[in-house]
Amino acid sequence: MDGLIEDISYCFILYTSSLTLDILRFVLEPLDMVTVRGSVLQLDCQARSDQGVPAIAWKKDGVLLSTVVDERRQQLTNGSLLVQNVVHSRHHRPDEGSYQCLATLEGMGAIVSRTAKVTVSGPLRVVVPTESVSSYMGDTALLRCEVTGEPMPVVRWQKNREDLPLTFTTDSRVVVLPSGSLQVSQVQPPDSATYRCLAENPGSARTGTDADLRVLPVPPQFLNYPSNMYAYESTDIEMECAVTGNPQPSVRWVKNGEVVIPSDYFQIVDGNNLQILGLVKSDEGFYQCVAENEAGNAQAMAQLILREPGALPSAPRDVVPVLVSSRFVRLSWRPPVETHGSILTYGVYFSQEGVNRERSINVSETDMLQLTVGSLKPEETYSFRVVAYNDIGPGESSESIKLTTKQELQVPGPVENLVADATSPTAIQATWDPPAYANGPVQGYRLMCMTVLTCPFQSIEVIGQSYKMEGLKKFTEYSLRVLALNRFGPGVSTDDMVITTLSDVPSSAPQNISLEVVYSRSIKVSWQPPPPSTQNGFITGYKLRHRKTGRRGDQEAIEPNNLWYLFTGLEKGSQYSFQVAAMTANGTGPFSEWYTAETPENDLDETQVPNQPSSLHVRPLPNSIIMSWTPPLNPNILVRGYIIGYGVGSPYAETVRVDSKQRYYSIENLEPSSHYVISLKAFNNAGEGVPLYESAVTRSMSDPSDPSDDDLFHLFDKFPTPIPDTSTPMIPPVGVQAVALTSDSVRVSWADNSISKNQKSTEVRYYSVKWKSSYSTSGKFKSADTTALSHTVTGLKPNTVYEFAVMVTKGRKSSTWSMTAHATTYEAAPSSAPKDLTVIGREGRPRSILISWQPPMEANGRITGYLLYYTLDKNMPIDEWVMETISGDRLTHQVMDLNLDTIYYFRIQAKNAKGVGPLSDPIQFRTSKGLLINYLFLIDPISISQIVTPQKNSNLLVIIVVSVGAVTIVVVVTVALICTRRSSAQKRATSSAGKRKGSQKDLRPPDLWIHHEEMELKNMEKPSSLAPSGRESPIQTCQEIAPVTSSSISTLERSLAARRATRTKLMIPMDSQPSNTREWRSESCIQNTDIASGPRPGTNVSSSELQCC
Repeated sequence: MDGLIEDISYCFILYTSSLTLDILRFVLEPLDMVTVRGSVLQLDCQARSDQGVPAIAWKKDGVLLSTVVDERRQQLTNGSLLVQNVVHSRHHRPDEGSYQCLATLEGMGAIVSRTAKVTVSGPLRVVVPTESVSSYMGDTALLRCEVTGEPMPVVRWQKNREDLPLTFTTDSRVVVLPSGSLQVSQVQPPDSATYRCLAENPGSARTGTDADLRVLPVPPQFLNYPSNMYAYESTDIEMECAVTGNPQPSVRWVKNGEVVIPSDYFQIVDGNNLQILGLVKSDEGFYQCVAENEAGNAQAMAQLILREPGALPSAPRDVVPVLVSSRFVRLSWRPPVETHGSILTYGVYFSQEGVNRERSINVSETDMLQLTVGSLKPEETYSFRVVAYNDIGPGESSESIKLTTKQELQVPGPVENLVADATSPTAIQATWDPPAYANGPVQGYRLMCMTVLTCPFQSIEVIGQSYKMEGLKKFTEYSLRVLALNRFGPGVSTDDMVITTLSDVPSSAPQNISLEVVYSRSIKVSWQPPPPSTQNGFITGYKLRHRKTGRRGDQEAIEPNNLWYLFTGLEKGSQYSFQVAAMTANGTGPFSEWYTAETPENDLDETQVPNQPSSLHVRPLPNSIIMSWTPPLNPNILVRGYIIGYGVGSPYAETVRVDSKQRYYSIENLEPSSHYVISLKAFNNAGEGVPLYESAVTRSMSDPSDPSDDDLFHLFDKFPTPIPDTSTPMIPPVGVQAVALTSDSVRVSWADNSISKNQKSTEVRYYSVKWKSSYSTSGKFKSADTTALSHTVTGLKPNTVYEFAVMVTKGRKSSTWSMTAHATTYEAAPSSAPKDLTVIGREGRPRSILISWQPPMEANGRITGYLLYYTLDKNMPIDEWVMETISGDRLTHQVMDLNLDTIYYFRIQAKNAKGVGPLSDPIQFRTSKGLLINYLFLIDPISISQIVTPQKNSNLLVIIVVSVGAVTIVVVVTVALICTRRSSAQKRATSSAGKRKGSQKDLRPPDLWIHHEEMELKNMEKPSSLAPSGRESPIQTCQEIAPVTSSSISTLERSLAARRATRTKLMIPMDSQPSNTREWRSESCIQNTDIASGPRPGTNVSSSELQCC
C-alpha cells in the first residue's frame, strides 16, 4: 500500500513540473560573458506566462543575489542584471563566476535558466621571455614566448616588425607552437632577422622583447671525396673534390705537404677537381683536398700510384678437355709459368663456330684449375681458350682448342597435363599424362620438388601417373616438375608447377610484445607478427585481451590493420595486463603470455626528449661494473626509462633498457683488466636524450678484494670516475655509430672521451674517418678528415656493408683507431644491364627460341625480375616493343609462336625493389626457314649457308647443283678409302673384345646413299704436339670413349638436357671442318650402320660402335 502511494506521488510531481513548464517559459536567457575590470556588465533574462507576470531573481554561484545590499548591482525592470564598475583583483573577484536567472510565478512554481559564465580578463603575464638564439644552417631554431592570462591570449609574431601569418601551410618551415613559441625548421640565411611576439586577449595585450635569430656559418663538408688512383705514365687523371658550406669554402690542393700550384700540367677543372696531364714518376704521392671557411676546415686525402707496365701473367698451359658431353664441356689446365704476382682468377673464353660472339666464364676459386662450360648445343664445334688474371689485369691467352659436342640421346619428351592441387594444409596431389613421344617404353616417372628448403624430398621415383605429397608445411609455396624415364635415362622435364598448401590458424603467438604508458589513462601495446613459418596464412588481424590487476574477467579488442593498439580510458595509478593473438581466415591462434604495465598518477610533458642524466658514477670490479645515476634535473619532462650501453672501446657493443624508477645497475660477465666505455641516456616517446659517458677499467683477478664492495652505493658520490688525463696517450674516439642515410651515403658519429662531457673543446682537434667495404679483398681504406664529431660519407655503393673507424689527432699526438662500426647502404635500382644476352633456336621447333643471360654486374640489391623486350624494328620506341616479365630467379626464357625466317631484335633489363635498371644493347636473331631448310640439309651440308643466305642471282642455282654433285662424289670416294684401310684394325679390336660375331667377309660395300651430314673427315696423322709432355694424350679413338658415352652418362649431362627442354634430333647438318681441326669422333662404324635407320641387316654392330656413331 505504501509503495502504491509513493508511485502516485511521483507521477503527480512529474505532471506538475511539466504543467509549470508549459505555463512559464524563458524568452531570453543569460549568455557567457568576458569583461574587463572597471567596465559595466549586463546579463539579460526575460520570462513569460499566460497566467501573469513572473518575478525575476538572480543567483551567483548558486546563491541568491540581493540588489539592495550591493549598490553596484541593480536589476532592471525587464529583468536584466546590471553590474557597474566591475571589481577584479588577484585575491578579490566578487563579480566573476556562474550566474543563473530564476523566474517565479505565484501559485505555479519557478524555473531556472542556463548557467552563464562571467570571466573578468586579467593582465597578461610573460612566463618565458624571448631570447636571441643562434643556429647552424639546416638546424631547427626555437624562439620562446610563453604568456599566461585569463582567458588564454592569442600569440602572433613579427619578423623585422612585419606580421607573420597566424596560420601556416603544412609544408611551411615556420610554425607557432601551442605554447606560443616560434619554431623555424631547416634554418636558412634569409631567416636571420629580429623577431618579437605579441599576445592579446579581451583584457589586455603584451608585446615581447626583440630577439635576434642568427644563422651561424656551416663548416665545410665534402660532397665528393678524392679516391686512391692507379695509373700509368704519360696518361691523364682527374681527382674529384666537391665541398659545400656557408659561406662557400675555399679549396686548395696539397701534395705530400706542399701546396699544388696550378700550371700547364696541374689544372683545376670542374670547380675544384685536380687534373694532372702526362703523368711522370714524380707525380706519385699523397694528395689532400683542403676546404676552409670562417666556420672551420675539412680535409680529404687520396694516394696516386703509378704502375709498371708489362707485369701481366703469361698464358695458362696444357688446356685439355676432361669431359665432352652433348650439352657441356669440362676443361682443365696448368698455371702460367710467369704470374707476376698472385693469380686472382681464370677466365674461360668460348665461341661457337660460325658465330661472331665470344662469351666468358670465370672460376669461382683462385686455385681452381678446372671449369665446366654448360648451355652448349649438341653436335656443334666450339673454340675454347683460357686467360689468367692478376691484380693488374688479364694476361696472355692460351692457344685455342676446338671441341665438338656429342649427339643428344633419345630421351622421352615432357609429360602432358600436369595438375597439382592442395588437398589440405600439409598435402598436395599431383597427376599427369604420359608424354606425347616417349622414344621407347616409359619405365617410370620422376617427381622433383624444386623448393629445396621446405620439401621433404628433392626427387622421388614414381611408377604410376599420380603422387600425393604429405608432411608439407602449411600455407607454403612449392614448385614441382615431372619427367619421364626410358632406357636412355630421364627425359625433358615440364615447366615449374607452383602450388600453395592451404592455410590454417597461426601455430604461435605474436612476438616482441612491448607496452608503453603513453599518458596516465592510456597504454600502447605493440607487437610483431608471428614468425613467417608459423603464420600458416595471411594475417587478417590481431585479437587483444586486457584486464586490470585484481579484477576478474577479460575484455577483448580487435586490431585489423596495425601492429599496435592504444587502450584509453584506463584508471590512473593502476596496473593492467595484456595478451595478443594473431588471426587468419581460419581462426585465432594461441595467445601470448600476459604482459603488465602500470599507469602513472599524473601526466608529465612528453613533447620533448628528456635531458641528460644529472650524474653517472661507476665502480669497477674484476668481472662486473656497478653503476648508479641520478635522473635529469627537469622533473617536468616524462622519463620512461634509461638505455645503458657498454663495450670495450665502444659504448654500443651491448645495450640494456631499464625502468625509469631504477637508479643503479650491475653490468655482469665482463673481462678482467679491460677498458670499458659506458653510456647512459633517458628516453620517452619523443625520443632518446643526450647520452652521458663514463669509462672504467675492470680490476685484475689478482687485486685484493675491497671491503667496501659489499656496500658500494653510498660511496659513489665521493668517488666519481675521473676524466682521463689528456697528457697521457690519446684515447681513441668511443661510441662510433654508422647509420645509412641513402643508397650511397652513411653518417658516422662518435664521442671523444678525452674532452669534457658536453663534447665541446677550445683546442683544435682533427678526426680522421676511414672506411671500406666489408667484402673488399684489397684491404685498402678510404679516408676523410673533419673537426666535428660526425661525418657523412658519400659516394658509396648501394646495398653494400661498410665498416668505419675513427682516429683523433691533436698537435703531434694521435690515438689508435677506434672500434669499427658497420652499416649497410640502402638498395638502389640496378645501374647496369644484364650481360651475355644470348639467343639460340629450339631444335625441332622452328617457331621457338631460347634466350639466356647473366645477372647485371651492378645489381644494387636482390633482383626480383627481368623485363624482356623483342620486336621486328629495332628503331621503334621501347614502349612499343613486345614485353614479357620473368621472375628474378630465372636466367633463361622461351619465346614461342615467332614467324619463320624473320629477324627479331631482343633487349633485356633487370629490376629490384627500388626500380628497373638500364636496357641491354639489342641483339638480333633470324628464325629458321622450317621444313624447307631441313630438307635441304639432307641434300648436302656444304650448301646450307648458301641456301639460307638470300639469293640475288638466279644463276647461283646452277652452281649449287654442280657443286653438290662434285662434292658428293669426292666424299663417297674418300670414305670408301678410309673404311678399307681401317677395316682390318676394326676386326682385330672387335674380336679381342668378344663383341662382334661373323667375319669381315660379311661386310657389305659402303652405301653410296648414306647420309653425308653424319660423316666427318678426320686427319690421318695425329700431331705429337697435341699430347702434353709427360702425360697421356687426351685424344682418344671412338672405341675408347664409346663406353663412357653409352653407359656412364653423368647426372649433370642429364639435368642439362632436361633443363634445356631439347627434343630428339633426327638429322643435323655438319659444316665442313678445316683440316687441322681436332676431332673426337670416329668414322669406323659408318660402313655398318645407317644413322637414320639403324644397323643394316646381316651385320653385327657393337653397342660401342653404335654409340660412337
